[in-house]
Amino acid sequence: MSDLSNEISFADDKILKAVSDGVGTVTFNNPDKRNAMSLEMWEGFGQALTSLRDDDAVRVVVLRGAGGKAFVAGADISQFEKTRHNAAASEEYAKRSEAQRALLANYPKPTIACIQGFCVGGGMQVAMLTDIRIASASSQFGIPAAKLGIAYGYDGLRHLVSLVGPSWARLLMYTGMRIDAAEALRIGLVERVIPDDELWGAVMEIAHTVSENAPLAIKAAKITIAQILKDAGDRDMEAIKAIGTACMDSADFREGRQAFMEKRKPQFSGK
Repeated sequence: MSDLSNEISFADDKILKAVSDGVGTVTFNNPDKRNAMSLEMWEGFGQALTSLRDDDAVRVVVLRGAGGKAFVAGADISQFEKTRHNAAASEEYAKRSEAQRALLANYPKPTIACIQGFCVGGGMQVAMLTDIRIASASSQFGIPAAKLGIAYGYDGLRHLVSLVGPSWARLLMYTGMRIDAAEALRIGLVERVIPDDELWGAVMEIAHTVSENAPLAIKAAKITIAQILKDAGDRDMEAIKAIGTACMDSADFREGRQAFMEKRKPQFSGK
């Protein structure tokens, strides 16, 4: 599915990483199972995210699913008898996959979920951890935990409630229902819905716009918004002050001012 250069694979080709023009892309590449996540894929996902995080050429990361039918259709249920057959096994599974989710939750660069088709269960959790969610008109969303007899984790539900509110979270969780892209947009689960054949182009347009803006200013916004979402007593106001100072003292701020005065497009370095 990838049309990007420098592609590298992880987890036996089920996770693909590529970089082009400041945009890093991670593709969930298990289309025969609608990109359902195995433990090996979770670990490969973490490796891809770490590589892109540490690549100075990458300013924004896009996540997408291969095959056009799913972003991520949850966990690979065929592994459940082996990895999640009881509470102890499920706890071990959670530990191994939680580290990768934490990596995404605390990611220092902006992240975008490009969602086409099914975004279900663990796929919803991945999408909700990104900064921005753009969906195709054919997308479907849901968390079928109640239909499987499992508990959806605290972090996943915290993000769900923060996006759609407690009442919609209850409706989705109690029923295990699926909703379409229009409903997901209406309740705040996604930011935009795009026709299927225009989705990738629209997402890349947003990604390239982000990559061309000042990285420190974007980092300041990301840090500050994250602190706003915390309880007042837990907010790190010093971190907000520090990144604000870094922006004002940066070469990029000087470049932004000069470019404005000279009526040209700024060239930001991230310094």
